[in-house]
Amino acid sequence: MCFDLDSRPPIAPIAGGALDSERLVLTAEDGNRLNAFRARAAEPTGAAIVVLPDVRGLHPFYEELALRFADNGIDALAIDYFGRTAGTDTLRDDSFEYMPHVKQTTSDGLTADVRAGAAEIRSDGDRPVGALFTIGFCFGGRLAFLTAAMSLDLAGAIGFYGRPTPRDAPDTMAPIERVGSMEGSILGLFGGADAGIPEESISAFDDALGAAGLDHRLVTYTGAPHSFFDRKASEFAVASAAAWSEVLEFIRSRTP
Repeated sequence: MCFDLDSRPPIAPIAGGALDSERLVLTAEDGNRLNAFRARAAEPTGAAIVVLPDVRGLHPFYEELALRFADNGIDALAIDYFGRTAGTDTLRDDSFEYMPHVKQTTSDGLTADVRAGAAEIRSDGDRPVGALFTIGFCFGGRLAFLTAAMSLDLAGAIGFYGRPTPRDAPDTMAPIERVGSMEGSILGLFGGADAGIPEESISAFDDALGAAGLDHRLVTYTGAPHSFFDRKASEFAVASAAAWSEVLEFIRSRTP
């Protein structure tokens, strides 16, 4: 599991920062219907971001994270992965049994859902998107890296503790294998005590991105575990604050 079920983003809200929010049902290019949550900034900067959850899908953690982006002038849309198998009526709350649905996701289905999210956030003509980003966590962190190879015209992709190298021989979704097709900038944020993503995996990704000439920054927080970005994990508050600053600076520096 990427987070405790009652986890929340370790980011304080900004008074008056978000204009409004709403829950949506999107339709992907393959006909799939998927849940989404959109938060609009009161003072938009022209940046927008598609939020890619961990294995729990559109859990409240990610709805709140979308609001925190909007607080900072960044329009945000968080999407769900399980419309094909769980429908759109069941909330992805703490009672949702997500793993049977995770096992049924496919590369094509995830790509279609990400495309639907990108299209939706670009669809409001009154709020033009000057720079589009993706951000994901664990399962979604790996997917965020892969979005850089989906021809979405992204300004950047941000992955929190998404494993960039193959887990095993049949693993066909390793971001390091797609580096040659990637566009835009890459920000990777990792925990130094995350046993699931060894240092050599991060180093190999760093080397591959550099060899491809891609603008990138990979940051490892010493002693931080997998899923350190959590309000409950007070002992990692410094790492969480630093990571949030990295994210905002990455976005602001790449938004016209």
